[in-house]
Amino acid sequence: MNKRLTGIVLILSFAFCALGQAQNTVDSIKTGKVTKLFIQESILPIKLSYSNKDIKKKTNDSTFIQTVLSYQEEDLSWKDLQVKIRRRGDFRLNNCYFAPIKMKIKKSASKGSLFEKNKKLKLAVKCSDKKGTEDYIVKEYMAYKIYEVVSNYHYKVRLADILLTEPANEKDKTFEFKGYFIEDIKLVAKRHGGQPIDRNMHPQAQDPVSSVQNAFFQFMIGNIDFSTYVQHNEKLIFVDEKVVPIPFDFDMSGLVNTSYATVSESNNESLPITSVTDRLYRGFKRDPEVIAQVRKEYLDKKQLVIEVIDSLQVYFANPKQFEEAKNYVLGFYNILEDDNLYSKEIINKLRTR
Repeated sequence: MNKRLTGIVLILSFAFCALGQAQNTVDSIKTGKVTKLFIQESILPIKLSYSNKDIKKKTNDSTFIQTVLSYQEEDLSWKDLQVKIRRRGDFRLNNCYFAPIKMKIKKSASKGSLFEKNKKLKLAVKCSDKKGTEDYIVKEYMAYKIYEVVSNYHYKVRLADILLTEPANEKDKTFEFKGYFIEDIKLVAKRHGGQPIDRNMHPQAQDPVSSVQNAFFQFMIGNIDFSTYVQHNEKLIFVDEKVVPIPFDFDMSGLVNTSYATVSESNNESLPITSVTDRLYRGFKRDPEVIAQVRKEYLDKKQLVIEVIDSLQVYFANPKQFEEAKNYVLGFYNILEDDNLYSKEIINKLRTR
């Protein structure tokens, strides 16, 4: 085991022989490591019924409410699935009408269904029903799909068209909006023959290449609302004798630029930016060769990143939101392609603590 991980006790018990690191979706499908829900890229129509008030006030990390998830099959028929749901997150609990959802599904209930092998899921939904907020979810989904291009270690996500019915005394309320499912971290780790890590670990004890890939990505989308050390909007997995960070939740980023986004403090440290659209590199000092390697990787994959962005244009309600998102990512590449800007914005900002 790598010396940097001395003192970490990780018990790895595998009932299968690792087939090697999944290089892309096709390889993962061949080995059966991507569940049916996440193999397809098409948007999934679903129906849910629950009270937002009950989700916020009656659920927590250990308390769920039961409901039915209906989803549309490829033949346009609808299937029902018993699920348990609760709210997740703290900020949006007090600042949003809709709370993000954590979902649990019994193995016996999901057997043979589209959701088979997904015992736990997250469902990302919009914050409010105000006009002009429709595209926040699509932009956050875009961030996940971009990271899928730049790193082999990532969450699988699936867009959904959601019809939510909220019971009321006089007349039920109905809402239609987009959301997306996020796979459980255990499935991410299993896909690579690894295990999740539940303890804190300093970023400099994590895999250098994966850490720099993650730091570049967070800089690309203008996100500082994360910490790989305390696993805030990050999870860690142990795979191939290295510790790898996996980012999630990007609604506070400059790319998404939600109306409720604020500049997060880091360890009570005052940061030199005033808007979430201002970029600030938060990666740690690494071997210069590693940083140069990751820079080249991002530059080599620029066209693939742009293709991902362009493929999602059809889902935007407001063309202006799409253009702003695309231009924001292109702004990152303007920095990466200019040696002076690159040194100023990234190399000169490398952290030591």
